[in-house]
Amino acid sequence: METLVGQWLLNPYFKMFAYFSVACLALIVLLVLFEAVTRYKCWDEIKRGNMSVAMATGGKIFGICNIFRFGIQSYDSLYTSLQWAVLGYVLLLSAYFLFGFLMPFFKLDEEIERDNRAVGFLAMVISISLSYIIGASLET
Repeated sequence: METLVGQWLLNPYFKMFAYFSVACLALIVLLVLFEAVTRYKCWDEIKRGNMSVAMATGGKIFGICNIFRFGIQSYDSLYTSLQWAVLGYVLLLSAYFLFGFLMPFFKLDEEIERDNRAVGFLAMVISISLSYIIGASLET
């Protein structure tokens, strides 16, 4: 079975489809995990028009996909790319909590839920910025 999949991955179209499918599935799983650790429900808030939640969630989506991009470029196998992307996500999520902890002036999740767009924008930029640092470390 492993040899058959390996042969399929030699086809560039199948390889692209495989990476795309795995990345999309992992993105969904990782976003579900993100929603489980926040005090608000991302998709309910976005549906209500909460731009802060949309920006913070968009930053996470971009960050996760960017880390996947670096993992795909840096490693030969789909499995290894997925492992590094998940580790990168753990780092990204840890940075989110650290950011919230280091802000003694307000509670991050409460401000984002209240649609404080400055906080939502900052959370988005932090996720995007750190995804580049995490991704660059995958290339070494």
